[in-house]
Amino acid sequence: MFLVSVFCFLAFSVIKGDPASSLAGIHAASEQLEALRDEMGLNRNVVTRYFDWLFNFLTGNPGYSYSFRGEAIADLIAQRIPVTISLAMMSLLLVIIISLSVSLLTVKREGSVTDNIVNFFTAAGISTPGFFLGLLFIFIFGFGFNLFIPGNFVNYNENFFLFLVYLFFPALAIAIPNSAILIKFLRGSLFQELQSDYVRTAKSKGASGLYILRRHVFKNACLPAVTMLGMITAEVFSGSIIIEQVFTIPGVGRLLITAIGIRDYPLIQCLMVYIAFLVVTANTAADILMMIIDPRIKQTEKVR
Repeated sequence: MFLVSVFCFLAFSVIKGDPASSLAGIHAASEQLEALRDEMGLNRNVVTRYFDWLFNFLTGNPGYSYSFRGEAIADLIAQRIPVTISLAMMSLLLVIIISLSVSLLTVKREGSVTDNIVNFFTAAGISTPGFFLGLLFIFIFGFGFNLFIPGNFVNYNENFFLFLVYLFFPALAIAIPNSAILIKFLRGSLFQELQSDYVRTAKSKGASGLYILRRHVFKNACLPAVTMLGMITAEVFSGSIIIEQVFTIPGVGRLLITAIGIRDYPLIQCLMVYIAFLVVTANTAADILMMIIDPRIKQTEKVR
């Protein structure tokens, strides 16, 4: 995370363009530009500026936006982060429900017509970008069935039920491609585990197929899927950036795109570090969950 913060800060320090010039306008005098640069701290040494920014970031005051009327960045993010987290959590829940349901219901039908249909739709889901699904959902369910008003949004503090309704189709657009990836991994692991010796041994002892699947196979097959789920969790949070723009959802992702468009460097830096933090946290949680599911991983690390 420290290296991410360094790279983000340096990237926006060496990138072409002057935030002071963008704020002051093309007709500003050189004296006005110089005074504005001093006020914004742009004339100071880059190392000094970085550690000042890092200290303010860690103490909860990462600075003020250049473009949002000088509003505090912490307030801008705090207003939008509940929407983004709600969208990501709903997307992740849909990913788990869809992938587990499809994988477990079709696991014993390898090579069948159902298996071929599932393989076709997983390949289509993997190759279809989320923003295209979002546009498709707007056309079909928004304009076609009038299930929601495209371009409109209801905040959670106004009507929580309508808030969830407006988040459902964006969440589904994020969930479908990621569900297809997880289905591919989970079904492959399940098929592999079903061919193992311990499954044949359990069957010879009279254990039912459902018991073997629930008690032994599923737990062992989950390990690679959990690793992939950690990556998908990070993808869900970062993928909401484009989806929020497609559905005009006032979340962190849309705020980031707006900040990039107007070169609001302090705001972009904070949002990039925020996204990196989510990626690191998701992968760390996946590693911890793997050790909970399979204690042998922890024992192996102790032996090493």
